[in-house]
Amino acid sequence: MTASSRPALVEGLKPLAENYDLILCDVWGVLHNGVKAYEAAGEALTRFREKGGRVVLVSNAPRPGASVGTQLDGFKVPRTAYDAIVTSGDLTRLAIEERLDKVVNHIGPPRDMPIYNGLDVRFGSIAEADYVVCSGFDDDENETVENYRERLEAMLRRDLLMVCANPDLIVERGHMILPCAGALGLAYEEMGGRVFYAGKPHAPVYDKALTVAAKLTGRAVPKERVLAVGDAIRTDIAGAVGFGIDALMIARGIHAEELGLHKGDLVSDHVQDWVDRQPVMPTAITDVLSW
Repeated sequence: MTASSRPALVEGLKPLAENYDLILCDVWGVLHNGVKAYEAAGEALTRFREKGGRVVLVSNAPRPGASVGTQLDGFKVPRTAYDAIVTSGDLTRLAIEERLDKVVNHIGPPRDMPIYNGLDVRFGSIAEADYVVCSGFDDDENETVENYRERLEAMLRRDLLMVCANPDLIVERGHMILPCAGALGLAYEEMGGRVFYAGKPHAPVYDKALTVAAKLTGRAVPKERVLAVGDAIRTDIAGAVGFGIDALMIARGIHAEELGLHKGDLVSDHVQDWVDRQPVMPTAITDVLSW
């Protein structure tokens, strides 16, 4: 990789904005940290929309978009920052709707149960189930993958499909880094199990987001006019690269500690050095999402 091919370091969204008609923006780690909103991020997206752009939030939250919208209201993320929300929970719900004649076993906390709202779903144990929906850990502050090893082995013996409702491996909540459903999906896959990942970095969630955007604008948005914004190399950036769209990486997010940014260091060339070692690279990098 040559220096000229490295991602640009930018101070915010403004230097890039005129190149795009649509932003597909990550939520957790970009708009909020699980405790409070990042005001500058909401302002940046609002200004992009005021200039005629559209914003679709694309989240790996294992809940429907409407539920995420309610959560964002609680964090005081302004509604002016986005036009629509597409989540891995939405795609999980579609997968469930396709299997209403099947018995499902659910792995995850009660807060994720809205993905089943209004659906005539039959729940059962792993021994009774036809497939499993995994939305996360029952207690993500205290459990690890090893707490689920016996359940995963029981699923594997029955060759059950896992629908992974949140492909993220980890998430930032305040100052804590916690495991997500993707960690269980990856463990099951490594054991030889079958896994359908409902969100980023996989293409279906991007296809859905572009379909939603087309309805908003009245036309299909060309991929070269779409910018993905996110903080995670494995999901946000890899998903954008795989889908063929540009990506703006938020450095002070999930990778902040390994980038040495937790002490208030400014984004500089050492961030590009880190990106050089990754399997994919963004189009540009900024410290936090701001205008």
